Amino acid sequence: MPPWRQSSTPFVGIGGRGIAPLLKALGDPVRLRLMSLMASHEGGEACVCDLNDAFELSQPTISHHLKVLHEAGLLEREKRGVWVYYSARTDALKDLAALIGGQRR
Repeated sequence: MPPWRQSSTPFVGIGGRGIAPLLKALGDPVRLRLMSLMASHEGGEACVCDLNDAFELSQPTISHHLKVLHEAGLLEREKRGVWVYYSARTDALKDLAALIGGQRR
């Protein structure tokens, strides 16, 4: 039986309204890959300049996808000089993992 069906009570973590924007943001293959690259990048953070070579997309397009992930609550960002560095928000990822893994937070 799938983990999400092992309980007769619904997921109560951050709730449907909180999780839906996260899943919607990750529904795009480019954004899903960006999250994967971010998580595996040295130090757990990266700027657009670090990610450009992984895609056949323009820097503004990558920046747009990073902005969507940030607005959904999946990434933190910090401006350093002319660059913006992004890192994954571990609390949001834990909520997603709990939903997918069937564990209650």
